[in-house]
Amino acid sequence: MPGNSKILLLLSLCLPLLAVALPQESAVPGGVVILPLAPAATTQPEVRFENKPVLVAAENGLWQAVIGVPLEAKPGTHQISVSQNGKDKTLLFTIEDKQYPTQHITIKDKRKVNPNQYDMERINRESARIDAALQHWTENNEVPFNFIWPLKGEVSGLFGRRRVFNGEPRKPHSGMDIAAATGTPIQAPAAGIIRGTGDYFFNGNTVFIDHGQGLVTMFCHLSRIDVKDGQQVKQGEVIGLVGATGRVTGPHLHFGVSLNDERVEPRLFFPQDGP
Repeated sequence: MPGNSKILLLLSLCLPLLAVALPQESAVPGGVVILPLAPAATTQPEVRFENKPVLVAAENGLWQAVIGVPLEAKPGTHQISVSQNGKDKTLLFTIEDKQYPTQHITIKDKRKVNPNQYDMERINRESARIDAALQHWTENNEVPFNFIWPLKGEVSGLFGRRRVFNGEPRKPHSGMDIAAATGTPIQAPAAGIIRGTGDYFFNGNTVFIDHGQGLVTMFCHLSRIDVKDGQQVKQGEVIGLVGATGRVTGPHLHFGVSLNDERVEPRLFFPQDGP
């Protein structure tokens, strides 16, 4: 065997093995940025973006930072901090502008648009629980990126759209909506741990799956929840059924992906074909 081939073979044996590809990259608000950090044979770096920990995975022989970009991020230069073996450095990346369309929605239950004081007290309590699920950090050296669609259906609401409910502007759509009949099974897109379940004012019956290193998927408006907090689920396992609970105009699944506590475009984690 030639000398160069022996060196390559030895290097390949030293590198962590990863059978899955990383998400698609899209350097826009609500997108995902991937930055190479160091050879995968070295100590795994620690990365932070806007003072939040960032997912780091080994792929193509390198440690790669997989960064969720905030929907409100401004176009221009941004930076991450990288720590490895006691040394710190800064890496820069550029975010391009993207204008999301506006969606006008009519909600019959006016309290779902303008909650009363009692509703707001409930919403504030629920927000703390939702934040806890989305901000949870679980160490996982093999984060699963080979997502499968949670169900088959028509995409009825795109990620990032600026929403206007009953003529009043609200936050952009932080996930994607997949229309399906009530009772349609919903499957876990990848293995993980159930990090929270509950019936929320806006989201209805909801399940969070923690896939590790700040990658969390979110499933809302379910008619039934079939999992419990702390339960480990496998890819394809049924976690609940499609419904119309919470703030909805009809039965559908709101499916969201959170990365370093930023809601990002779910379609970046799937093959190009739709659900």
